[in-house]
Amino acid sequence: MTAATWLLITRYVRPIEEVDAVRADHVAHLERQRAAGRFLAWGRLVPPTGGFILARGMDRATLDGVLAEDPFSVAGVAEWEVRQISVTGGASDLLAALSGEEPGA
Repeated sequence: MTAATWLLITRYVRPIEEVDAVRADHVAHLERQRAAGRFLAWGRLVPPTGGFILARGMDRATLDGVLAEDPFSVAGVAEWEVRQISVTGGASDLLAALSGEEPGA
């Protein structure tokens, strides 16, 4: 069975200057979660009203804990929309990364 895959969307709820003040800590959190195998990709929305994260391998309770620790959450500068997704097609390398399986498995 493949691990849960998540699309996380942030929406900034404070002025961009307040968001930028905690951005370095937020990116450090993202990198820690990437190193743990939880976050696969992230970026900003255009225009910069929030961002997105592709995540995998966590149940909802664990994911909620990870998001609660995010500096954007702690500082109250962003809100999260959490969606579990079912990826059914695409590039084989991306599908393998999202599912946690070896390519061609």
